Amino acid sequence: MSSTSPPDSRRAGDSFRAPRSILWTALLLRIAYITLGHTWRITPFNDHFEFGWETGRVAASLAAGHGYSSPFGGDTGPTAWMTPGFTLLLAAVFRIFGIYTAFSAWVILAIDSLFQSLTVPLVYEMGVRTAGRRTALWAAWIWALDPGIVQYAARWIWETSLSALLFSAVLVLALRMRDVGSPGLSELQPQRVRDWLLFGLLWGAIAMTNPALLPMAPVEGLWIVAGIPRREWPRCAGPVFVSVLACCAVAAPWVIRNERVFHTFIPTRDNLGAELAIAWAPDSGGFPWGQTVPAYTAAREHRLYAHMGELNYVRMRGRLAWQWAQQYRAHFWKLVALRFYMFWAGVPHEEGGHAAAEAVRESAHCFGSIAGLLGLVVALRRRLPAADLFAWAVVLLPLVYYFVIAGARFRNPMEPFLAILAVYLFQQAEGRWGFTVPGLRRLWPAH
Repeated sequence: MSSTSPPDSRRAGDSFRAPRSILWTALLLRIAYITLGHTWRITPFNDHFEFGWETGRVAASLAAGHGYSSPFGGDTGPTAWMTPGFTLLLAAVFRIFGIYTAFSAWVILAIDSLFQSLTVPLVYEMGVRTAGRRTALWAAWIWALDPGIVQYAARWIWETSLSALLFSAVLVLALRMRDVGSPGLSELQPQRVRDWLLFGLLWGAIAMTNPALLPMAPVEGLWIVAGIPRREWPRCAGPVFVSVLACCAVAAPWVIRNERVFHTFIPTRDNLGAELAIAWAPDSGGFPWGQTVPAYTAAREHRLYAHMGELNYVRMRGRLAWQWAQQYRAHFWKLVALRFYMFWAGVPHEEGGHAAAEAVRESAHCFGSIAGLLGLVVALRRRLPAADLFAWAVVLLPLVYYFVIAGARFRNPMEPFLAILAVYLFQQAEGRWGFTVPGLRRLWPAH
């Protein structure tokens, strides 16, 4: 019996495969930026705190053999302030290449760059399945070359690039399971246990990397099931259950560890109360910086955190945050509105930056938001495949940030489909109003 795939399957696979030149361009650009721009030179201020911030502190503790602890310096005991996904990766880099060394900085930034580069074929496939090949090419190149995206791999030691890769992967998997862009292919039937198993594993990995994305998990699962004929829904019960078990299995070691260490149920992170106290403080201006995080070892807040222990400290700060929200309701909702604006329009940098560069940065972020959201409106009106799924992501994913913290990097997992929607918007304008992007049809014809 031949193991060769059917001809229609091979053709479908080829049509969803991104040109390798885009992936390699993305990777080499980022490596060059890191190497020539010296972004691996990280200031040693506050004992290298900017080398991964809380994640870096915990990773350093792990690499030094002190366990998953001390997110703000000193020996402050066990922590659940950060989920372990990216933290364990950074700890492995520290163990091999040295704690807070320049080589470790280069390596982890290169790994982040690889994560972003591996997202290229996912952006492309997402675009082909929903809006066509020409849209997919433009969107993939935007992801590869946009400086606002590149910075999160080449400058930021954080989980941002890994989160975008995992979320893009689970979106592409959902499109495959619902046969978007490839109707009738037998190997893409949504009842397959293997697909649902992978779906659960990916969401488990996301939960351990960036829990803020979790509200999309049930929505995406229901979206897949909704594409299955009702008569076949009973056949999906088993695979869906397998998916839930797989997700729980990935998170189980972390949950069990937290139960044993803190004697309470902590499914992801325990820091929400402290973050809310920063966000809802009467003197808060809505910006994502403040002195109420115990980041500086000489500060009063750090001493209080170390004395009380993490869980008691977080609970105390959470009660205080709730009191402030009740007492200063007008101020609270003003801050929510401000964070809504900053999530989509961009967060102004602190004073001291170049005005022209700052204007360009904020304008580019705002333009991406406007183009992506308008593209979503057009996509919904024209019933673009998966437009409803993208709409749910636009509604659900930013919600926690409106109430807690604003930052351009938090939009990064949404950038792949926002780029697709932005390109789709301009291509629809080209067709309806005669608007033409110079060279668009010559570079990448529609078919």
